Amino acid sequence: MQNDESLIERGKYLVTISGCNDCHSPKIMSAQGPEPDPSRMMSGHIQDEKLPPMHANAGKDGWVNFNMNTTAAVGPWGVSFAANLTPDETGIGTWTFDRFKTAIQKGKYKGLEGSRMLLPPMPWQVYKNIKEDDLKAIYVYLKSLPPINNLVPQPILSTPKL
Repeated sequence: MQNDESLIERGKYLVTISGCNDCHSPKIMSAQGPEPDPSRMMSGHIQDEKLPPMHANAGKDGWVNFNMNTTAAVGPWGVSFAANLTPDETGIGTWTFDRFKTAIQKGKYKGLEGSRMLLPPMPWQVYKNIKEDDLKAIYVYLKSLPPINNLVPQPILSTPKL
């Protein structure tokens, strides 16, 4: 079995190449464009960030739209917000590995059986077959991050038109 340091490094590598920061980390503007804010890594959608006004057909026009932080997305399902994945109690601080595994492999909100499904754009279907060793490395890495208190808003669900 790997030691925690090698698990953390493996987890950091997997999180980086999987693009987890694309949605789960707020951004700062750099000369190269938006980059993950190092002071808010993996903390999800900022709890008090106001979304700009959306046009009337947002999410109903064949497009998925993101806010400038790429932490909120609007589509046919409504508006979803990227989760806080830091080890704070507002994130995954109280989660066991089994809860994390349920969230990633079964697409269950907060890793709880019987809860709602994770919403787009979270590609849990892509990760459902991830090897347990890799999932454990990601979990250990996320648990090693500084905890950030950030209570992410609940989604704003749309009622599909039939």
